Amino acid sequence: MRDKRNEILARQLIDYSLELKKGEVLYLEVKGKETLELGKQIIRLATEKGIVPFWYYNDESLIRQWVRSATEEQHKEQAALHLKLMERADAYIGLRGSDNPFDLADIPQKQIDMYNALFYKPVHLEERVKRTKWVVLRYPNNAMAQLAQTSQESFEDFYFDVCCADYAKMSRAQDKLHALMEATDKVRIVSPGTDLTFSIKGIKAEKCDGHRNIPDGEVYTAPVRDSVNGTITFNTPSLYQGMVYNRIALTFEKGKIIKATCEGDNVKLNQILDIDEGARYVGEFAVGVNPFILHPMKDTLFDEKIAGSIHFTPGQCYDEAYNGNQSSIHWDQVLIQRKDYGGGELWFDGKLIRKDGVFTDTAMEQSFSQDALRAVGM
Repeated sequence: MRDKRNEILARQLIDYSLELKKGEVLYLEVKGKETLELGKQIIRLATEKGIVPFWYYNDESLIRQWVRSATEEQHKEQAALHLKLMERADAYIGLRGSDNPFDLADIPQKQIDMYNALFYKPVHLEERVKRTKWVVLRYPNNAMAQLAQTSQESFEDFYFDVCCADYAKMSRAQDKLHALMEATDKVRIVSPGTDLTFSIKGIKAEKCDGHRNIPDGEVYTAPVRDSVNGTITFNTPSLYQGMVYNRIALTFEKGKIIKATCEGDNVKLNQILDIDEGARYVGEFAVGVNPFILHPMKDTLFDEKIAGSIHFTPGQCYDEAYNGNQSSIHWDQVLIQRKDYGGGELWFDGKLIRKDGVFTDTAMEQSFSQDALRAVGM
């Protein structure tokens, strides 16, 4: 897709998200044919700036041919190769626009688990996430528009409004919420099918303001690992490892998921949560604040930023908000608390912070409005 907005987005990735400097090495992973136009702009602008880009093309249809029959030794060799590349990089861009997000749907779970544990965890969760400057984003191809149940043309307009928001302003708007989360001990989440409590005391909060994900718009921390009690029912569909899970409900006792159900394949849901000990504990709690994203579209990078939402994440924690949980998965699951999704309340230390998706602090709510955060010229 030839679109001048590709150049605007490429510049934002290079100059704002990664703040790349002359002489730095950029690892660019391109997934999907329709991403190539944005990929070309990234390579061109990076090269003109004196950055050294290297890149490779990937896609779920290619991963499928590998994962369906790769042995443990083959995964280890593949990981060793990509680790050397990742170790050489100063920064990473993951540009993702696969033609069919369900290409891995019928791969045996044991093969997916091996891929996650032996390749994805060491290369991405450990090396890329912990050491490099990185940003990942989806691309508005027709497959993505279909998941959002809209036309590709309409979806492209929505996509560029979201991805080219004024993230510098969003960062400033997040300051108050960030400070509030860092000062909080007890959190309570109440919604239909949900009454959950936990502590975030002593765990850092982090702003997500366009430096790691595009689109962005959340402030995250993590629960004290053993403090989570109660039940949470997620009201957005979750597309994970080629399968869609609806109405996931998790019941916790002393931090551990003791019951997990969904509308669909409960067996596969629990197989994922049994991949290792940390998969039944939570590595992230986050508050979504992007006013341009209002409805789920089966894409985690968008859905977890929905205005008026929270997400809760079985699996690996981030070093920046470390609670000690280790796992080969990191599965963000989203609960929207706006009135049009059933409503709900978010409480910090006994004080109502947000009701039905609206912050009780009027100034904070206004700072996250579309008018406040729309990029000039978009």
